[in-house]
Amino acid sequence: MSELERRSIDGILAFHGAPTLLGVKCANLISFDRNECTMSEYLCGFADKLAECGLCAKQLCKCRERTLVYIYNEKMLTAWLSIPQVRTFLAEYGYTSDMDTDTMLGVLASRISCGSFPHEIGAFLGYPIADIKGFISNSGKNCLLCGYWKVYENAETAQRTFKAYDRCRNILFDRLKSGLDLFQAISKEENI
Repeated sequence: MSELERRSIDGILAFHGAPTLLGVKCANLISFDRNECTMSEYLCGFADKLAECGLCAKQLCKCRERTLVYIYNEKMLTAWLSIPQVRTFLAEYGYTSDMDTDTMLGVLASRISCGSFPHEIGAFLGYPIADIKGFISNSGKNCLLCGYWKVYENAETAQRTFKAYDRCRNILFDRLKSGLDLFQAISKEENI
């Protein structure tokens, strides 16, 4: 992989995954308009570096035009998915209480096709369950606020969260601009 390709992927990951990469959010889903081989090569080449940062990456879907990569903090995601309200919601979609995180992600991946997302994906991205239910019952319309997700309850709390996510993006881009690669940027010790 060329340096230019790696920097391009670093930039896409930083832009769309900064809150997860910096440990503020449990997961992000990133769509790459990339050659599958390039993305696979990138992920394989940096799997150990991701793991050192407490992160994992999983290709959830691949088609001719796009590769969907799910970046997640395994500990944060497991904790989030074990919250009773989240478990109850996911049970409505067939995720049983005996499933571990990897099994649940396998089921999610089997339900995704390019251009089509199951409603429960919001739970795997750490979105508030009330907002996921609001999105479903309103067919994506009538939201109070639209940012990283469509908000149907607690708009003030969501706005603060959106600002924190924006701050993560700005911090990560500043680190990349200073010459660090993505993994140096996310492992740099500094308060967010």
